[in-house]
Amino acid sequence: MKVSDKLKIIQKILGINQTELASRFTVSFPTLNSWFNEKSHPRAKKAELIDALYLEVTGQKIVPAERLLELKTKLQNQSKKYPSIINEILRHPDIRDQFILELTYHSNGIEGSTLTEPDTAAILFDNVVLPHKSLTEHLEAKNHQTALNYVFFCVADKLPIDENFILTMHGMLMNGVLPDAGRYRNHGVRIAGVNLPTANYVSVPKLMIELIALLRTPDDVIDRVTHFHSMFEKIHPFSDGNGRVGRLLMCAMLLSANFAPAVILQQQKQLYYTYLFKAQTKNDQSQLESFICQAVTLGFEILERKA
Repeated sequence: MKVSDKLKIIQKILGINQTELASRFTVSFPTLNSWFNEKSHPRAKKAELIDALYLEVTGQKIVPAERLLELKTKLQNQSKKYPSIINEILRHPDIRDQFILELTYHSNGIEGSTLTEPDTAAILFDNVVLPHKSLTEHLEAKNHQTALNYVFFCVADKLPIDENFILTMHGMLMNGVLPDAGRYRNHGVRIAGVNLPTANYVSVPKLMIELIALLRTPDDVIDRVTHFHSMFEKIHPFSDGNGRVGRLLMCAMLLSANFAPAVILQQQKQLYYTYLFKAQTKNDQSQLESFICQAVTLGFEILERKA
């Protein structure tokens, strides 16, 4: 594959412009543009960087176990600074509201919401009705706020993450949006743009009980959260809202383990989907684990008022 083709794929998956891509390789815009147009070719070291980033963004990279251990150890050390992260969030309204804003804006954005971050803040905190936005988008924002507050208080009260918790959360999230909010689907579904079979709807209740049992496994936190998330999205238990519910469940699991919530940015949607699909089909969740570690790191930055 030509360098120019690799660069175009990298740019598309990362969702950045050529100026931003040039900075990734510490070259000028004219230099990168000449690579794009095949008027010149990168030297060996730059070509190696392009190849490495291409493998990373297309899900072909295997993250070494030592690197994953390093990332997880760093998060574990950050966790130890706080007797209770959930109490820290609830004691500080500014931190709580920042999590509500960032998680709502980005999670809904991943699913196609056109609300900007200021739009989302106005709806969440000022109860503003935006005439240029749909009722569904207003409901999705307010519902996500309600569901996330439910997660916070359930974790604070040490309530179990069980089937009732998941169904209740879906009911809150899709209230007024879906007629079957709070209930498993009773029909087949396909995940748009992905060649991944979902579970037969008849099997969903049984598969969900088996999946919830994984929450009691002794694996490390990131490994458990990653595996649970990839399996939940593959089962796709609801007619809609699976991505948002899955990310809220991730938040609940992390907080229960005294980790900060994972904030997955909507700009990273394609990377997220690529790594998720790899975990579901290639028996390799190393890139998804590394990605979630980075998302949790951003959560700690919000907790520490650095973001």
